[in-house]
Amino acid sequence: MTTLLTVVHVFVCLFLIVIVLLQHGKGADMGAAFGGSSQTVFGTEGPVPLLNKITTWAAVVFMLTSISLAYVSTRVGDGSVMKEIAPITEPQSTAIPLPAADGAVPQPPVQGK
Repeated sequence: MTTLLTVVHVFVCLFLIVIVLLQHGKGADMGAAFGGSSQTVFGTEGPVPLLNKITTWAAVVFMLTSISLAYVSTRVGDGSVMKEIAPITEPQSTAIPLPAADGAVPQPPVQGK
């Protein structure tokens, strides 16, 4: 889930950068007021309303993915990576007991009792 959110977030981020760079600045319309080109393909206002709507929706998706990623990253995990690993069992010790420091030899344990 986090990977999908991150991919969507990066894609929307890059798309938002491109769509903002395609828009005209506020002072760019002054040249058109004095006999500049008429953009008849998009109507009298040009592509501004369409680009504004696309920018708004991209910004909304960007904010939603940002909030979602922040929420997912702050959740405390209840699982463990070690759940799938079987516990290690200690092998039976077959070592020969060493003599004590005073020279007495310890007796091996009796298994029948």
